[in-house]
Amino acid sequence: MFLNRQKEIERIEQSLQRDKSQLIVIYGRRRCGKSTLLQQMLPPEAIYFSADLREKPLQIVAFSKQIEKVVPGFSKPAYPDWESFFISLNNALTEKVIVCIDEFPYLVKNSPELPSILQTIVDNQRNSNYHLILCGSSQQMIHSMVLDSASPLYGRCDEIIKVKPMAIRYLQEYLSIPPVEAVHEFGVWGGVPRYWEVRKQYGSFALAVKNSILDQNGLLNEEPERLFSDELRTSVQAYSILSLIGAGVHRPSEISARLDKPATQLSRMFGFLVNQGYIKREIPYGEPPRSSKKSLYKIDDPFINFYFTFLVPNRSRLEFDMVDQVWDEIAVKYDQYVSMIWEDLCRKAIPYLEIEGKKFNPASRWWGGGLNKKAMELDIVAKSTDQTTLLIGEAKWSDRDQSNEVSELLEMKESNIPFAKPKNIIKVLFQKLPASHPNIMVFTPDDVINLLTSP
Repeated sequence: MFLNRQKEIERIEQSLQRDKSQLIVIYGRRRCGKSTLLQQMLPPEAIYFSADLREKPLQIVAFSKQIEKVVPGFSKPAYPDWESFFISLNNALTEKVIVCIDEFPYLVKNSPELPSILQTIVDNQRNSNYHLILCGSSQQMIHSMVLDSASPLYGRCDEIIKVKPMAIRYLQEYLSIPPVEAVHEFGVWGGVPRYWEVRKQYGSFALAVKNSILDQNGLLNEEPERLFSDELRTSVQAYSILSLIGAGVHRPSEISARLDKPATQLSRMFGFLVNQGYIKREIPYGEPPRSSKKSLYKIDDPFINFYFTFLVPNRSRLEFDMVDQVWDEIAVKYDQYVSMIWEDLCRKAIPYLEIEGKKFNPASRWWGGGLNKKAMELDIVAKSTDQTTLLIGEAKWSDRDQSNEVSELLEMKESNIPFAKPKNIIKVLFQKLPASHPNIMVFTPDDVINLLTSP
C-alpha cells in the first residue's frame, strides 16, 4: 500500500538533485511507512541496505554484497571497519549513486563509533560519489545522533524528515468507507498505514479487532512492547503510565501517587511519551503552558489509546480466550470512546477552517468555573489569528441532530465564560448529521475529514 507522502518525496527528490553529496535522515515511529516510502522513491540503481542486529563484521559483509550490483567485486576484499568500507565505496564508484541504510540505529548499537566516522567522512567530503540516506525507527537514537547539539552529525544533514502517522482522509480512501465509518475505524487504527493493512484483511471491524488485537496470537496483540523496544531499555514505567491514563487517571499528581513515585521522577518519562506522540499534555484554553497547574495527560495515539483503554484491563480474561465476551463489552462502550476521538479530530480541524473571512489558531478545550461560579466545560475554544473573534463549540457523537439543544447550551456558556472575550463570537457544532441552524454553524465528519489533509 502507498498513499500520499508526496511532500516527503518532493523534499527528498529535490535534495538528491543537488550537485553536492547529500546527507538525508528519515525517521519516525515504527509501522508508519518509512521503508515503503524509500522503496517507492528510490531508483533501481540505488544501493539499499536494511540493517539488523548482527555483529559488525557480518553487517559489513552483508552490506558489501548489496553494493555488488553497482560495483562488481566490491564484496571480495575484507573491510576491517566502517571507515575503510565507506572510503573504499567512494573510491570504487565512477558516478554518483544513492546509498540508503534502513534501520540505521541497528548498526550503531553494535558500532557506536559509526556516527563519528560518518561525521569525519562528511566533513572531509570523502563521500563525493554518493548521497547517503539514513533511516530509522528509534527516534531517541536518531535524536542523539543527529538532532542533539552534542551529537556527531549535528548540523551536517541536508534534510531531516520525520515520517508521521497519516491523516484520517487516507484511511477513508484506503478502506473505501463513508466519513462516519472512517471516524469509527480511526478510533482503533489511527493514522498508521500498517494497521490499515491488517484491518483490510478482515471482512468486518469487529472481526479485525478480535483477531488482530484481542486474540493472544493476533499480529498486534503485543504491539506496544514492540514499539517501546526501539526506544527504551525497559518499558515498565511507560507501560504503567499508559495503563493508568487508559483507566481514566489523567492528573500527573494522581499518576505519581498511584505509582508511589515523586512526580519529578516521572517527568523524563512523561517527556519521552509526549515527544514520541503517544500522549499529550492538555491544559485549559488561556492557561500559561509553562506554569499551569491544571495539566492533564491524555493518550494521543488512537491505537495506543484503544489498547490501554480496553485490552490491558482485560488481559487476564483474554489469556483464557474470552475474546468474544470482552469484545461484547467493548462494543457497548465503543461509541463513548469514539466521541473522545471525534472531539480531538474536531479540534485539530479548526486551524484549517475559514469562517466569515477569519482563520483560527489551534483549538483547545476549556474547563473551570464560570462567572456564575458553576463548573463548566467547552469542547472547543479558539481565537482568530487577527485576535478579533472567538470560536466556541461542542463536539457530539450521536445519531440524532443536536443543533437546537447545543445552540441553547452555547448561549448559556457564552454568557458565563470567565476569560476575556472579543465582541464577535462564532458558535459551532460538530456532529454526525448535517443540519442548518440560524445561531450555530454545523460541521459533519465529511467536513472534518476534508479539512484534515495532513496529520
